[in-house]
Amino acid sequence: MRSMIVFAMVALAGACAPNTSGQEGGLPPGFRQGSLPAPTPAGVAVQITAADAGKTIAVPVGASFAVQLVGVPTAGYIWAVAQKPSFLSDPREYGGNTTAAQSQPGFTGGNHWEVFAFDARSPGEGKLKLEQRRPWEPTTEPASNTFSVTIKAQ
Repeated sequence: MRSMIVFAMVALAGACAPNTSGQEGGLPPGFRQGSLPAPTPAGVAVQITAADAGKTIAVPVGASFAVQLVGVPTAGYIWAVAQKPSFLSDPREYGGNTTAAQSQPGFTGGNHWEVFAFDARSPGEGKLKLEQRRPWEPTTEPASNTFSVTIKAQ
């Protein structure tokens, strides 16, 4: 009996873990592409997704852009800005369901959209890096996932 409880706890912990495949900005296990779109804040000129990891993204000065990533906040894994060029505004954060089922009464857990909107305040070029981690864990622990792009505001 005790071994069954331990097995169940290990299985549950594994089901809640984020994508640790090493692929930057990868989708968490079990996420079905296209279920529900990410919430897009009004006035966003450029949308950046996990598929843009490692790329250089051009953004007009004065324009807003959004980084749209899938996270597992229900398991405590939260995306946060780890590095931001000074020519960008502080992020405005948005979130939303990734599936329609998440709106049903009694639904718990699952992946969620985490969206960060920025304004390009002046010309410049620099790396924007987000990390997914549990905020209560020590920062000496490696992030469970990372996402980065180079932003070129012109």
